[in-house]
Amino acid sequence: MKKIFAVILSISMIMGLAACAKKAEVPSKRDVQKEVEKEYDMDFKLDSKDIADDESEAEWVFISKDGTLEVTVSWSAKDPDEFDFDEEYIGTDVIEPVPTVVPDPSIDTQTNGFKIGVSMPTKDLQRWNQDGDYIASQLEALGYEVDLQYAANDVATQVAQIENMINSGCDVLIIAAIESSSLNTTLEEAEALNITVIAYDRLLMESDTVDYYITFDNYTVGQLQAEYIADALELYKNPGPFYIEITAGDPGDNNAFLFYQGAMDALSYYIDNGQLVVVSGQTEFEDVATTSWKTENAQSRAENIISAYYSNGEQIDAWLCSNDSTALGVENALAANYLGSYPVITGQDCDIANMKNMLDGKQDMSVFKDTRTLAAQVVTMVDQICTGQIVDVKDTESFDNGSIVVPTYLCYPVVVDINNYYEILIDSGYYTEYDLGL
Repeated sequence: MKKIFAVILSISMIMGLAACAKKAEVPSKRDVQKEVEKEYDMDFKLDSKDIADDESEAEWVFISKDGTLEVTVSWSAKDPDEFDFDEEYIGTDVIEPVPTVVPDPSIDTQTNGFKIGVSMPTKDLQRWNQDGDYIASQLEALGYEVDLQYAANDVATQVAQIENMINSGCDVLIIAAIESSSLNTTLEEAEALNITVIAYDRLLMESDTVDYYITFDNYTVGQLQAEYIADALELYKNPGPFYIEITAGDPGDNNAFLFYQGAMDALSYYIDNGQLVVVSGQTEFEDVATTSWKTENAQSRAENIISAYYSNGEQIDAWLCSNDSTALGVENALAANYLGSYPVITGQDCDIANMKNMLDGKQDMSVFKDTRTLAAQVVTMVDQICTGQIVDVKDTESFDNGSIVVPTYLCYPVVVDINNYYEILIDSGYYTEYDLGL
């Protein structure tokens, strides 16, 4: 169905339209999203946008964050105070569970007797500690035995830990891989013993033994970061040029490329037309990647870029960072070596150190992936597997790991900045005021 109605735009836009000689400006993504969310009383994420070269027409496609509704919004400079909304209910998918775990009728309860292996990549990043602890505590509360291991970002250690989980009788494995293609032989051992494998937030690649994948919409993470930069610099109306640098994640992590791809798909238009200039010339993923996501690696590369291209105080307007550990490295490099005004800096995960930097004006945003939501859902999936229920998934078509299409459950991220951090992080109980030094 279609709904066409007048929408009162922001005061600044109305003032712009009041000037007869001035062409109507294309509404910002944020303004349009606010109107969609107001109309449907739901949270939405941007799926795509298309703006005519002469900016006379524009179209945005939004997907509700629960994955059930798609809304296409059309705008024309001929009627700049009207939006055309076209909605389509798209629903969700479920598939039958993989018949790998059958409850033993001799066991007193449904959950007792099942052992779950949880393999996390490292304790060096705050988020993996939170994920692992939450998953283990919730599974144990349901009566499952849990073997939780952290692999210190070492592939050989993770392989050995998972092999021990297999040999010790685990019925389900939850794996956040260090390198997405490093566990194929080990996964074959799991398949031989009918062990269900869930790839957790990092897709296990080039293996047909992965049963499920649970993650956030990682392409959208990059899109949100890029859109934040575009809005902060007002690229929809400012010709620039603005100067930007890029820091991506670990090349062995499939998600790192998705973050990068989402961001670059959104920024490429502005780079191609000269509004954004990457002074270092480093734009390819292999050139901007950060081994192991390590802060010190991101800092070292940022220091080299600043020394080579910005040593005399030349302005950096934005620095796209894929997550908070890389953003922290860039921020450290800027503090030590940069003479210009602070750029717009993006991040992801809302780590405590980065939130403190945000409060100090040293980072502008972080994409929040509430790992409580992800961890709670993987616990639900494990329980569905072990009790013979249908396993909830939302996507059975998109996530091809090079060998099979893996049934996937998607959670959706949100942008956190100085304007909403208290509501999203503190009011929700994710952090306390003390955690952030308030």
